[in-house]
Amino acid sequence: MRIFDHIDLRVADLGAVSPFYRAFLPALGFTVRVDLEGWLQYEAEGSEPSEFFGLIEDKAHTPNSNRIAFWAGSMPAVDQLASLVRAAGAQNIEGPGFESDYYYAVYFDDPGGNHLEICHRLKRFKRA
Repeated sequence: MRIFDHIDLRVADLGAVSPFYRAFLPALGFTVRVDLEGWLQYEAEGSEPSEFFGLIEDKAHTPNSNRIAFWAGSMPAVDQLASLVRAAGAQNIEGPGFESDYYYAVYFDDPGGNHLEICHRLKRFKRA
């Protein structure tokens, strides 16, 4: 069952971040490029409506402290994606490494300054 539908990320300069996201999003599984005027958008595979990640330019946008975290299926997958984002131009990279004994992640900023993360959790968080 899918929980999230999409992420709509604003960026100050779509042209400046496009090469980064054209490398990064397909590596995460967003492999279907969608042609929408003014947007850089990728969807997941499938014949049914699927989750997607879209970027649109907003000249007034400034990054804030929100962070988008992407799931990786294993710790080696986190490591592989960390290498990819480094090569694609990520900034302020921290990790990859363990944040706790069961939370393995890499933290970074896209070329526009938005905070992103790729993580793999070995178990669920403790329930309240």
